[in-house]
Amino acid sequence: MKLLQKIAKGYYRARFRTLGSVSPRIAAEAAFQLFCTPYSGKPKREMPPVFQQGTPVSLTFQQLTIRGFEWLPQGMPATHTLLICHGFDSFSYRFEDYVTRFLQLGYRVLAFDAPGHGISDGKKLNIVEYKQIILDIIHRFGPVNGILSHSIGALAVALAAEELQQPDLKLTLIAPASELSRAVHQFNHIFRLSPATHAAFVTRLEAAGGHPVQWFSVNRIVQHLQQPVMWLHDTEDKICPFADTADTRLKHLPHVTFVQTTGWGHSQIYREQSVQQQIADFNLF
Repeated sequence: MKLLQKIAKGYYRARFRTLGSVSPRIAAEAAFQLFCTPYSGKPKREMPPVFQQGTPVSLTFQQLTIRGFEWLPQGMPATHTLLICHGFDSFSYRFEDYVTRFLQLGYRVLAFDAPGHGISDGKKLNIVEYKQIILDIIHRFGPVNGILSHSIGALAVALAAEELQQPDLKLTLIAPASELSRAVHQFNHIFRLSPATHAAFVTRLEAAGGHPVQWFSVNRIVQHLQQPVMWLHDTEDKICPFADTADTRLKHLPHVTFVQTTGWGHSQIYREQSVQQQIADFNLF
């Protein structure tokens, strides 16, 4: 796998360099398309048992079918609704433990795969599209009382919450992509874009998003939200570095519960039983 990754990096570095020598704008467009493409593709994955028990639901977004599932608790009326939003290059099946846990608590649960992920249509995803899909899901299948999200999904959820301004909507942000600028920096570091191509790449991102890259910031959004927020982050997260949490973490905001862990990194953190219990406790009404 590491050899394949090395070959892929070499290929794209050469491609961006060659395109950039002709036109930085063309190279930037190619870089933007890669930036929005999940690197694992959409391999067929076995459906967990709890998903086999869910009701398939869907909505249409830009001619793409966005597929998900709805669950209702057995033997009791649903008290509240929880929406689950996965991260980049991920899928909703990974959150099967949360589906089971919240059903046991009497929740109605919703989980969808983003475009280019899991069982949904498409091959690409950008943060503005993900935000709009979350808003569409809430409009179509809401009301929603809580949203559980991971990584880039947490940034999309924060952006959606900023538009919703729903004070009673609880947000659980697990290892959020705190700053889009960090992802841009990491992408540039991996593929070694020339200064001209990098500048054109940033311009392309900002044209797609309608705002400067720095605007896409969980720190910026969370600090002026009114609703309860639980932010969980591991000190050894190599994908979304813990250092990027400082702007919010050190302010000790009254509406933000910050949970710091060590040793679980970016993805193992949400699989830990102790973390799952804290999230369940936070989302109780």
